[in-house]
Amino acid sequence: MNGGPALVSIMRQGQTLIASVHAALDDSQLARFEHDLIEQIGRHRSRGVVIDVAALDVIDSFAAHTLRRVADMARLHGARTVIVGIQPEVAFTMVRLGMGTGDVPTALDLEEGLAMLTGGLSGVTGGLTGGQASGPAGGKLT
Repeated sequence: MNGGPALVSIMRQGQTLIASVHAALDDSQLARFEHDLIEQIGRHRSRGVVIDVAALDVIDSFAAHTLRRVADMARLHGARTVIVGIQPEVAFTMVRLGMGTGDVPTALDLEEGLAMLTGGLSGVTGGLTGGQASGPAGGKLT
């Protein structure tokens, strides 16, 4: 351990894990985050995962791919994933570059993400795509 501030925190709230990314992660840190989160999903038999990226001012293609892969692995463990807190500038850049979250739903903030997992928000079907921007609670902007 380097003794510095944690780059990622993973907390459990009932059957949901909340993973907050506090700073930009390099590729090896992203791989560690992926491994740790999937391991905790299995250990706690989680049914939902919220990944909060509000602190990030950049999400590169590897990070976007890692987030999609985590959601796919979580789904294979029986957990649904929502990505929350994508900054407007980051969303704009991701769409312009053709990067997105694929079928992983997105939400404006942690509160909306938790509501999506518990069924409080309906009608949201997908995530941020390379061809469309995602509005609050993951709704498509046209």
